[in-house]
Amino acid sequence: MSVPEDRRPTMFRLLVVPGVAVDRWSRTWSKRLPGVDLQLVPAEVAQAATLLSARADAGLVRLPVDQVTFNAIPLYTEVTVVVVPRDHVLAAADKLTVADLADETLLRPLDDVLDWTGASAAPAAMTADRPATTAAAVELVAAGVGVLVVPQSLARTYHRRDLTYRVVTDAPTSSVALVWVRDRYTDLVEEMIGLVRGRTANSTRGRAQTPAVSAEPSVRTPAEGVATRPTPPSGRTGAGRDGTNPRTSSRRRRGR
Repeated sequence: MSVPEDRRPTMFRLLVVPGVAVDRWSRTWSKRLPGVDLQLVPAEVAQAATLLSARADAGLVRLPVDQVTFNAIPLYTEVTVVVVPRDHVLAAADKLTVADLADETLLRPLDDVLDWTGASAAPAAMTADRPATTAAAVELVAAGVGVLVVPQSLARTYHRRDLTYRVVTDAPTSSVALVWVRDRYTDLVEEMIGLVRGRTANSTRGRAQTPAVSAEPSVRTPAEGVATRPTPPSGRTGAGRDGTNPRTSSRRRRGR
């Protein structure tokens, strides 16, 4: 059943939690659906579920989520790192294990996205007074209070010049997923699913009647997995209008 032109959505609200980069997907969305504004809704991890239900069509959030309320498509799992001062002894290593943190005080903010309960190992000392946010915990690391274990994207988000980070190979990890409310699946949600899964602009899988897209062909760069080859200028190569090859015809005329 087609949707009248004046009733098609003109906005798609995508909730995004800290550390999730959406620039590449935003650019692709604007090319494929120029008539639908992609509005990003920033949200802290603790607010994600509530805001996703009330203010967004879908979200890029961290797992786990309530599987009764939401559908989720896992996208990637992040590397976990420890944030330390640049002159800290741990900064001399390329990679670390949780055992290497045994003598350190671990700062665990209230918005921590790592689940240590099922981990095979955990730092012995964790602060009883937990910082309110990851940003506040980073400030405490700079003050020498302790170290902070987070997904690498959060270490980059809250980067300071006096701090650095190292990979912790056996620490808990955090995964990011595309999530939406189960009873609010729409054609635009399907468009976003296709986008994050890497479907081409010409794919019709899962589409019903979606907002009109640009008539211009989508140009994708080699970095996105497609190498493009420009069409030769008219008259340079190929056959002429009468179906003959211009170069061959020229040689025949000169040989007469």
